[in-house]
Amino acid sequence: MSQNTLSINAGFTNFNPDQIYQKQDPENAELRAVAEQFEAMFVYEMMKSSRAAKLFDDPLNTSASEPFLEMMDKEISQKVSDRSSLGIAEAIMWQFNRK
Repeated sequence: MSQNTLSINAGFTNFNPDQIYQKQDPENAELRAVAEQFEAMFVYEMMKSSRAAKLFDDPLNTSASEPFLEMMDKEISQKVSDRSSLGIAEAIMWQFNRK
């Protein structure tokens, strides 16, 4: 199987976070911002999927509350991504900085 430069394999996720910050230029800052946004979107999609599973019927979950729950999920996913790293942004940074 050929190695695609855009694929992330298990072997490529074993990296030292210091490797990512080796080059501090504007291009890396932009890549870092996009990678963190992707990580936030990933967390949001996980939350949306888990909410759609509906393990129980919530009497407060109505069609009127759905937009507010969606906004809350987006905000929570952004905060989770900002405060703690799941490693997704770092893996993206490492993958695109390999040249």
